Amino acid sequence: MNHETDIHPTTLLGILDDGWTGLSDPARQRLAAAGVVIGAGRTLDLVRPYLAPEAEVHDMDGRLGQVPGWIAAAREAGRSVIALATGDPLCHGIASWLTGKLGPERFEIIPAVSTLQLAFARFKTAWQDIKIATCHTADAGEWFVGAPPSHGLYKLMRSIARHPRVALFTGPENTPARLARALILAGYEQEARLSVACRLLLPDEAIYRDLLLAETAGMAFPQPNVVLVERTPQASPAFGLEDAEYIQRSPEKGLITKQEARALSLAKLRLKPDALVWDIGAGSGSVGLEAARLAPEGHVWAIEKNAGDAENARANAARFRVGNYTLVEGKAPQHLDTWPDPDAVFIGGSGGELAALIQLILGRLKPGGRLVMNFVTLENLATATDALQDKGAAWEVVQLQASRSQPILGMHRLAAQNPVWIVTASKENT
Repeated sequence: MNHETDIHPTTLLGILDDGWTGLSDPARQRLAAAGVVIGAGRTLDLVRPYLAPEAEVHDMDGRLGQVPGWIAAAREAGRSVIALATGDPLCHGIASWLTGKLGPERFEIIPAVSTLQLAFARFKTAWQDIKIATCHTADAGEWFVGAPPSHGLYKLMRSIARHPRVALFTGPENTPARLARALILAGYEQEARLSVACRLLLPDEAIYRDLLLAETAGMAFPQPNVVLVERTPQASPAFGLEDAEYIQRSPEKGLITKQEARALSLAKLRLKPDALVWDIGAGSGSVGLEAARLAPEGHVWAIEKNAGDAENARANAARFRVGNYTLVEGKAPQHLDTWPDPDAVFIGGSGGELAALIQLILGRLKPGGRLVMNFVTLENLATATDALQDKGAAWEVVQLQASRSQPILGMHRLAAQNPVWIVTASKENT
């Protein structure tokens, strides 16, 4: 129904902390005539003196789930409703949730200037290129290295990893100081700066520009506030890193999937941007870390039984600032029951449990998922193909034989690497 023909529309009205004085004349007229007014306590306090004496007022603090019912009841009674929201109700506000519950047809949305727009005016910097995020949620706890997607700051940290300018709404527990500590842990201490706009349009408004993470980590900022994270990204390839760029055990006993086999294995995994990946037998982490970079909206869970290699994989994750990567020490199938079902699995080492692992993985892979395995021994190749055959899985094998140039007496020769068998099985063929 068009709101112009609806005598009792519900208005979602944006308002900032300057309250009544900041509203347009039409917004004031509508609010003063409203039969039912819904809003957070602090927002309602800004307008109470101007409401009609007979207006029914609902404080939604701690009762957000009741708001659709209040609106429906008011509509049934033929009363006009105004729901107050901070700034622009369509920018991390209540509008999307409410229209999803009740349908958009009988809503009219009148936005105020977004809190972010106002903050950027105070920062005196353009904002058309920013990524908008939020941590204005329940207490997320402190960030930690290897945090999984279930962590309350995970989406925000992924946004910061992928975008050089991120603006965000904070919360009472998820403060700018907590964010600064998280960014330091993620390796951004030298390249990121924070700007914080506090208590906008209030008498004690405070603006902080270009703060260093180290100083911000211990500061207390007045609430509410919004934050701008700006950093100068250090670009590096998502794919095709040189073997020598990885920290690894030496000499040649170091466990790393060589670049040529790594490139083909990653191609066989066919990773989508949001892929959930298992890396079993992570070694130095090369395949899992490049998989994480190729799936920036996804996550990689890795397991490695050797403590030294696990330490190297963690160091490589820190070196390349890969935040969507969780590594545990152990021998598969240990821990796998705690991981979500994967879109793709890479096996670089199995610790003698290969046949059982293949059976487990084929049962856990999502439809369309892929299992890719690398082998350098005939025995493991035979075990893998037998296990796939027993499960009725279709599979293919590629033998990769690569040679690299080496200098010799002012010239170059080719030095052969060990042959690698790359086995691929897909879920749709099981």
